[in-house]
Amino acid sequence: MVHDVLGKVKSDFADRNPASRKYYEQARKYLPGGHTRTVLTHAPFPLVFVAGEGSVLTDADGHSYIDMLGDYTAGLLGHSERRVFDVVTAAMQNNFSVGGIHPAEARLAELMCQRFGLDRVRFTNSGTEANLMAITTAMQATGRKKIMVFHGGYHGGILYFVSGAAPWNAPYDFVVAPYNEIAGAVKIILKNSDSLAAVVIEPMLGSGGCIPASAEFVGEVVTAAKKVGAVVIADEVMTSRHGAHGMLDLLGAKADITTFGKYIGGGFSFGAFGGRAELLDQFDTSPEAGRERIISHAGTFNNNISSMTAGGVVLSEVFTEKVAVVHTARGEDFRKSVEAVLSRHKLSVAVSGYGSMMCLHALPQAPKSPDDVAKRDAVLQELLFFGLIERGVYIAARGMVNLSLSLTDDHLAKVLDALDDTLTSLES
Repeated sequence: MVHDVLGKVKSDFADRNPASRKYYEQARKYLPGGHTRTVLTHAPFPLVFVAGEGSVLTDADGHSYIDMLGDYTAGLLGHSERRVFDVVTAAMQNNFSVGGIHPAEARLAELMCQRFGLDRVRFTNSGTEANLMAITTAMQATGRKKIMVFHGGYHGGILYFVSGAAPWNAPYDFVVAPYNEIAGAVKIILKNSDSLAAVVIEPMLGSGGCIPASAEFVGEVVTAAKKVGAVVIADEVMTSRHGAHGMLDLLGAKADITTFGKYIGGGFSFGAFGGRAELLDQFDTSPEAGRERIISHAGTFNNNISSMTAGGVVLSEVFTEKVAVVHTARGEDFRKSVEAVLSRHKLSVAVSGYGSMMCLHALPQAPKSPDDVAKRDAVLQELLFFGLIERGVYIAARGMVNLSLSLTDDHLAKVLDALDDTLTSLES
């Protein structure tokens, strides 16, 4: 019965959103697929947003939505955060683009090192770049070439392993290990002990369905990797929002290099990688360093004034350690409320996640592995997405939900009501 209604639901969606459809049709003449961000693709077309304030988005047809996606974790602050907006506006009135150094760069570096326990840090323009540079750092330091990643992982558009290694990935020598399976992962580390440059791990699979790693799994992988001389790279582009110092810290482990991105830029492009001094100091090309072997790291906008200035305010004022701890707990509470709503219905829908990141799954139980995610009921998954949109709640088409700081208790209550009503409607 549920599967029979999807065609009508999509037709109704198209009828309600003629302006978004018109934009999409025009955009496809110049942009492959009508946009430049594959994750936004869904049938019949994606919504076009023209305004955002706090936790509310407005689309081209004048509909308002509670934003529960938070730009795939980048929108942690909500829309138009005044503290960030005001300080960036002031900074760019004084200096716009400079082919040199400016004070905001070192200030943000100091804040990041103190917050996340780094010796050194370098900036990039995205999380993808940060992961590429972290891998480069490990390869140069070890003299090895092989990179271990995990099935279900995502480290950027060309480091994609959500359904296995993508054919368009960067041409590294990858070996893919099972996620949350200690014996299988450690076996692969030991098998490649002489050639393994790095192990890249997410404390929770983000794009792979918000599946948290167990503390035991992370601990064993980190220990095994370091034992064979491989560099441990923690991809915390999404998960550094959890707790005071990031999710890996909450799991009781420490990486050699950690990568960052998303929310720290306060809505501007941002990426960073940092960690142990002996690894990061390969980028010290100053004469006084006297290094024979160096890594050159260029990038016109690595230290751009808007991102550096925004990041300084984000970490020092808006998303302090105290705020991060409270926000993580709030996310845990909200996910439990979602579970309570789901338990009142017969449809097979579950929620996974940690802290302020979670994902709805058309499954009878929360997934424990990427293979479980692949078994979701695709039709029901779409119906959840469209049902929530119809009721004024915006999430990812794949079910991802991320809480922003600007969401009020009233917003969250309305979202729970919308989820309850969506499920009730689908069951009737």
